[in-house]
Amino acid sequence: MRENRMIKDNNPEVVAELDRLDGAIRAAPAGDTTAQIALWRQVTALEHWFFLARGSAEQPRPYAVAAEQGSMICLYSSATRAKEAGQALGLADAEGGVPLFGVPVPAAIDYVASFGQVGVFGVTLDHPRLGHYIPLANLGLLKGWVEGAGR
Repeated sequence: MRENRMIKDNNPEVVAELDRLDGAIRAAPAGDTTAQIALWRQVTALEHWFFLARGSAEQPRPYAVAAEQGSMICLYSSATRAKEAGQALGLADAEGGVPLFGVPVPAAIDYVASFGQVGVFGVTLDHPRLGHYIPLANLGLLKGWVEGAGR
């Protein structure tokens, strides 16, 4: 599947806030999860979650990486970041294009959670740029935040 031009990219200000929160996480004392929680709340504020497409164009599946804990689906906060990651990870085609797709939030939460049935452990954000992750078992928390926001 080639990039879907029908889906507009996320608000750059919402995405930039993720970088600020990444810095706060890295500066936080050990055990302080305040910035980590704020980061994942911000992820739920995105309109779409983007994924690098693997498999067929008709039935793409998200790119995942192997981690110590288990497989992690790579979630991207913007189409731009997904394309950059795809190129950095060597997933671009001969013309330099990176196949990707977007799923609107909150449906994206259920979409990612469904991969728990095939043994996926978690989801990692903007890999390899940020790399923060959350276990699929904790996605219900994110869904609660979205529902609480009245989406």
